[in-house]
Amino acid sequence: MTDRTRFRHVIQLRVRNYEIDWQGIVHNAVYLHYFETGRVAYLENLGLELNIVTIRNESHVVVARNEIDYDSPARFGELLNVFTRISGIGTTSFTFEGIIDAVSTGRLIARNVAVHVWLEKEGGKPIRVPDEFRAMVARFDSPGDAGVPA
Repeated sequence: MTDRTRFRHVIQLRVRNYEIDWQGIVHNAVYLHYFETGRVAYLENLGLELNIVTIRNESHVVVARNEIDYDSPARFGELLNVFTRISGIGTTSFTFEGIIDAVSTGRLIARNVAVHVWLEKEGGKPIRVPDEFRAMVARFDSPGDAGVPA
C-alpha cells in the first residue's frame, strides 16, 4: 500500500500547534482527522456534493473499520501529503486507503485502511453501493490501476 503512484488524489496539510501532544509530535488521534480530510476531498473531487442536505438523504455511509499504521512521527509545522484512493468496492461497502508522507523528504508517516458501509436511512440496514457511485469511482480511479472493480 505504500506505492504512491497508485494514488490519483493527494492534498497537503500543515501540522498545527494544537495537534501536537506532550511528546512534541502529532497526537495519534489527529491522524484520523488527516485521513478523513483526504477522504472528503477525494469524494468532492469525484463530483459529490457533501453538505447536511446530501448527507441526510434516503441513505447514508458509515465507517465500519478504521485502521492506522504509524510509521514515523509528524512534527509541528511539517507539510504533509495525504494520498487517498478507493481500493475496492464490494456489494454494500467500499474501502479507502490512505498514505501520509512528509512533503520535504517523502518520509512515510502513516497508512490507513477505512471501510465504509452504505446504509438505508431508516433501519440502518446495509444496501448495495449505488451504481452511480461505482461509475464515478471507476472514471477517476481506473479499475486496472486502483484495484476498483468495474
